[in-house]
Amino acid sequence: MKAVVVRTPGTPDVLEWVTVEAPRPGPGELVIDVRATGVNKADLLQRQGMYPVPADDSPLLGLECSGSISAVGVGVAGWAVGDEVCALLNGGGYAQSVSVPAGQVLPKPANLSFVQAASLPEAACTVYSNIAMLARLKPGETFLVHGATSGIGSFASQWAKASGARVLATAGTPHKVARSAEFGADVTINYREEDFATEVWKATQGHGADVILDIVGGPYLARNVRALAAGGRLVMIGGDVSPTALDIGELMAKRGSVAATTLRSRSHRQKAEIVAAVRANVWPMVADGRIRPIVDTVLPMHDAAQAHQLLADGKVVGKVVLTV
Repeated sequence: MKAVVVRTPGTPDVLEWVTVEAPRPGPGELVIDVRATGVNKADLLQRQGMYPVPADDSPLLGLECSGSISAVGVGVAGWAVGDEVCALLNGGGYAQSVSVPAGQVLPKPANLSFVQAASLPEAACTVYSNIAMLARLKPGETFLVHGATSGIGSFASQWAKASGARVLATAGTPHKVARSAEFGADVTINYREEDFATEVWKATQGHGADVILDIVGGPYLARNVRALAAGGRLVMIGGDVSPTALDIGELMAKRGSVAATTLRSRSHRQKAEIVAAVRANVWPMVADGRIRPIVDTVLPMHDAAQAHQLLADGKVVGKVVLTV
């Protein structure tokens, strides 16, 4: 089969579309003939040699895909060859075929194209595991999301709004601020022109944000803590991981909490639990249109270098998707 490989870490032009060995399903696995795969920031980091691949995972890029099942391994129940699916992958999505544990596979929503379906698994699993399962955002609470027009941010805004939360969103350009309102944000903040912590306090009449989803990391830590409500929960899922001072006194005074997580390093069992929760609690929202995929650009998979450059340039709203 053909796949995108990285022989040496570097700039987008190191990505090569070459022939590699096709996967076979191990026990408890499926093989999916890939129709489309979503591009994520983690892919860019891996290409640069900055995102180590966990042991036993595919060294190929790609953490989500859509397609049709072409082979079923021993011990797999509930799936058959020909089923149209999408999946949270352990790598390998930038290819014509990929093997994946059956517990990480979702049915392709009937109302979505393969391109749309490929844009959802990573964002859906990241958002639901962090905001629903960990931070336990409740209806009526205030939710602040940074990077509101990213793949994660646009999904998080829609899910939080559909779940009954009030959504505050930050973005860095007038265009992205306007687009973030389309995804369910009740209050939009241009972080280049306004101090988001101050704006959160204004917008909530001094209450603060009950839950914050952060993709910026260290540079936002102090302001995120300042923006938290009493009992607030800050979840950090990316960005600058350099050592950063934390005002523990302020956090204690607010009875707040800070969690930092990644999805890729979780065990197959943990990923299967997250995927099952997404299927039960998020997929109905996708089916009835409360959550819609936001796809900015679609490119053929052999143009993966162009896709990486688009994402690196920071002008994308939603997801970039590669097709076979």
